[in-house]
Amino acid sequence: MVLAGKTALITGSTSGIGKAMAESLAAAGAGIVLNGFGEKDAIEQQRAALEEQYQVKVTYHGADMARPSEIEEMMMVAATEHGRVDILVNNAGIQHVADIADFPPERWDAIIAINLSSAFHTTRLALPAMREAGWGRIINVASVHGLVASKHKAAYVAAKHGIIGLTKATALDAAGSRVTCNAICPGWVLTNLVQQQVDALAQREGLEQDAAKARLVGEKMPTAEFVTPEQIAALTAFLCGPHANQISGASFPVDGAWTAQ
Repeated sequence: MVLAGKTALITGSTSGIGKAMAESLAAAGAGIVLNGFGEKDAIEQQRAALEEQYQVKVTYHGADMARPSEIEEMMMVAATEHGRVDILVNNAGIQHVADIADFPPERWDAIIAINLSSAFHTTRLALPAMREAGWGRIINVASVHGLVASKHKAAYVAAKHGIIGLTKATALDAAGSRVTCNAICPGWVLTNLVQQQVDALAQREGLEQDAAKARLVGEKMPTAEFVTPEQIAALTAFLCGPHANQISGASFPVDGAWTAQ
């Protein structure tokens, strides 16, 4: 229970990686602020289950991370309900795949807003209270695409490279306050976003689902295995713990040796 008495806000935490992160941090004793889209009943079931299982306070705010005014409201509600946000995990993200010449401008704007600008807004609002408390953790979920590029993902690659830069700048601005900022860079994780790419590959090449998954992951990751949300969540919990006090401004690939090539 190394995070007892702390509060963690995780954007995009009603599914996938963010959901696993919320559970891992709750298991370490942190109160949780959930955020994301989904069915109202399913979100309430998730909230109540976390609260009951780990005996921590869990709240939910449905802020659209493309809208700065809703982000500000979410941060104010979190501070009111929990005192302050001690741990901020910027995880929310969307994807669109197209050649850059055919990339819809509105999709570019949405991806930059949700995948990059939202992290700036949450960070600028959370950092003052962290500095005042003399402790804080900011974790940005980037991607292997924050380190290398792939075809047809101009907006996503640009946003995730931006997240790496934002991580470094935040770490420097926060230095000396016992607030750290780091980025996690997953390879292929079988989230809803990646499943959409599996489905597209299967349809395009006439493949079965298992064959499409193997083709997709094997093209990039020498280990030929998907990263799991639980692995990302475990690294998140470590970076929030006392052994990570001097880790700041770093980017952690969890990518099956993708970027080692």
